[in-house]
Amino acid sequence: MSKTALKKELQKLSKEQLIEQVLDLYSNNKAVKSFYDYYLNPTNEKELLEKCKKIIGKEFGIENPMRAGLKFSVAKQAISELKGLKVSPEVIADAMLYLAECACQFTAENGDMDEPYYIAAWNNYKAALKFIAKNDLLPQFKIRSKQCEIWASHCDYGFDDDISDVYFEYYNN
Repeated sequence: MSKTALKKELQKLSKEQLIEQVLDLYSNNKAVKSFYDYYLNPTNEKELLEKCKKIIGKEFGIENPMRAGLKFSVAKQAISELKGLKVSPEVIADAMLYLAECACQFTAENGDMDEPYYIAAWNNYKAALKFIAKNDLLPQFKIRSKQCEIWASHCDYGFDDDISDVYFEYYNN
């Protein structure tokens, strides 16, 4: 259904019916609840970021490597939900780089991974730095970006070179 068709249908509803629909969505849809919680109280960006980081950290075994799921999809979904709340670019950049940090740290501390893991880690690192550059945040994230390159330097299969190439593409000084 298009936005135009939805708008047309919603215009047929009374104010009370619209309120009931929104309340129903709020009660039954986690993403809608998160959106309205943030919409009504936008001062908690740091809390949202920490929640996102907790999901990412758990997935990459930051606290317990033996329980790491290593699912980039779960981590990316958490970031996607954060983006959907229209938080500041700094918060999104922080979360995106945190995913890359977790992936690089995990492989540095736990040994070699398979090719799909390295490709996903590289893609997420590159996406994070691209987003950071686009939003003029490179100086703010330089140290953390460099740390990813340091962690990757202990890895094989060209992962170290790939991460270094991305780092120097954005931080060429």
